[in-house]
Amino acid sequence: MREALRANERRVRARELGLPLGRFRPGRLNAITDVDGVLVGHSTIVRGEAGPLRPGHGPVRTGVTAILPSQGNIFMERVIGGGFVLNGAGEVSGMTQVMEWGLIETPILLTNTLAVGAVSDGVARYLVDRYPGIGDEHDVIIPIVGECDDSWLNDIAGRHVKHHHVLEAIHGATSGPVPEGNVGGGTGMVTCDFKGGMGTSSRRLPEAFGGYTVGVLVMSNFGKMHNLRMGGLPVGEVLAEKYKELPRRTLSYGSIIAVVATDAPLQSHQINRLCKRVGLGIGRVGSYAAHGSGEIVVGFSTANVIPRRTRKMVYRMKILLDQRLDPLYEAVIEATEEAILNAMCMAEPMAGVNGNACPALPLEEVRRFVQATRPVFASVRKTPQKPAVPAARERPLDVDKEGEVRLSGVLPTEVRGAEGMPFPTRPAPDEDSHPGGKSDT
Repeated sequence: MREALRANERRVRARELGLPLGRFRPGRLNAITDVDGVLVGHSTIVRGEAGPLRPGHGPVRTGVTAILPSQGNIFMERVIGGGFVLNGAGEVSGMTQVMEWGLIETPILLTNTLAVGAVSDGVARYLVDRYPGIGDEHDVIIPIVGECDDSWLNDIAGRHVKHHHVLEAIHGATSGPVPEGNVGGGTGMVTCDFKGGMGTSSRRLPEAFGGYTVGVLVMSNFGKMHNLRMGGLPVGEVLAEKYKELPRRTLSYGSIIAVVATDAPLQSHQINRLCKRVGLGIGRVGSYAAHGSGEIVVGFSTANVIPRRTRKMVYRMKILLDQRLDPLYEAVIEATEEAILNAMCMAEPMAGVNGNACPALPLEEVRRFVQATRPVFASVRKTPQKPAVPAARERPLDVDKEGEVRLSGVLPTEVRGAEGMPFPTRPAPDEDSHPGGKSDT
């Protein structure tokens, strides 16, 4: 296993392995920053040689990641938010208010479990320095901070994350490519017994589905090797025999925190529903949301900016119809799966406290497995089968094949109203239609 840790294999993102990763195309960067206005920054803390744990001294393998909507001006230009908890053995501080108000008004930070307080304090200090009216002219704020347990590799009890690391992540946030793997909050994280960490991906819907972008960023720290699936392939079962002697964590289940961003005009309840589908993407990779694991999702839409200061009584919003959400659901599942796999594919092997070591996912072995299964996928019929019976009049046009969808094929049908409910086919009965010419009331 030490050979696996010393391996100098070039790291590439999951898409470069030829994995089948869904039907929608990724955005330009294939990252959460493909959603306009979203910035991401990291602060990575790696100190000390791998060896015995000395609480307060190391080895240190941790960090902070910051996600900033609204080009970083999220306090004054709030966005609609929401979330979902698949399994609650974890924490995202500030999420109670997000679910109540349906608003995101602070940066979203990701770090290790015992650093939540320090990071929350760092965000509060940053915002108070930038907006001195907080707590007086403005209401108080509750920073959004998510956590995972990195104690398998990191001196977590040493609480090495400080205020300046929070500032480094926030001030270093950009709209460009997002570093993945052993960076920021993901520095000491493990996924399916391989090195995990930070990962991201995005999907851009065809114009017929609105042309919206959805991006996902994960701090991935969950799972067991034999459950690992990559593009639906049982990669973990194939690799488990080779790594059967690998020492691995048994007491800490890990967790995963996911952040979803989209430019689709969604209300809070719609974002909650979108976040639920992230759980399906996590399940695709092999999670069963273990008893001690926390699968928590925070989401937001950049389409409607809610100003903190306004003289208006009423705010007007654009809102996507509920029945138009299905393509976004599919896209967020695909992006979640790929974000987790990107975290694993880009992560380098790492050794940390007490001799604990975590190998990197062996990319060449995965690539060979994918190539060996390619003939099976090539034999799959690509065109939809014709229905055995004539389609009903109300049956929607076939929109399964991306690129073949027409705008006219996704407009509301003649028999369905704005909420997707059938219009009455007969007028409602009036009083004269009842027996005796009287109503039931």
